[in-house]
Amino acid sequence: MILAFDTYYFDNKAKTVCLEFNNWNEDKNFKIHSEIIDNVSEYIPGEFYRRELPCIISLLNQIDLENIEAIVVDGFVYLDDEKKYGLGGHLYEKLNKQIPIIGVAKTNFASIEKNKKPLFRGDSIKPLFITSIGIDLQDAFQKIESMAGEFRMPTLLKELDRLTKEL
Repeated sequence: MILAFDTYYFDNKAKTVCLEFNNWNEDKNFKIHSEIIDNVSEYIPGEFYRRELPCIISLLNQIDLENIEAIVVDGFVYLDDEKKYGLGGHLYEKLNKQIPIIGVAKTNFASIEKNKKPLFRGDSIKPLFITSIGIDLQDAFQKIESMAGEFRMPTLLKELDRLTKEL
């Protein structure tokens, strides 16, 4: 089983959605988990994880984690080449390093060069940026590359983004 998470912030609240699916190339068969939390922490530049990690953990507590192959997050695993943790790295630690984390970011983070891989999908000239922990970066890259959809964003990640913003 694979889990993909995204969170949308509004009115001092956070809506976190998780799509649960079985195959990387899935485009239709998925289960939706969702939760809205009040009184979310403010965004602190460079410490995004402090805001989003509690939302993901809260929703993860409602999901059986026994057979999880990997978790995909919207963001970076590392923030620099010294492997300073971003959201994905902190999530990996919270899960006792038991579940691989793949970060898929839509915008580049200049402080990291070595431990990220740009992924060009479809006809897009803008890449997605893939980072990973607990799984080889090339393997993580290939898994995201294999996801269904002919555009920059894989179909399920685009659907995840849509569901997250749907209030």
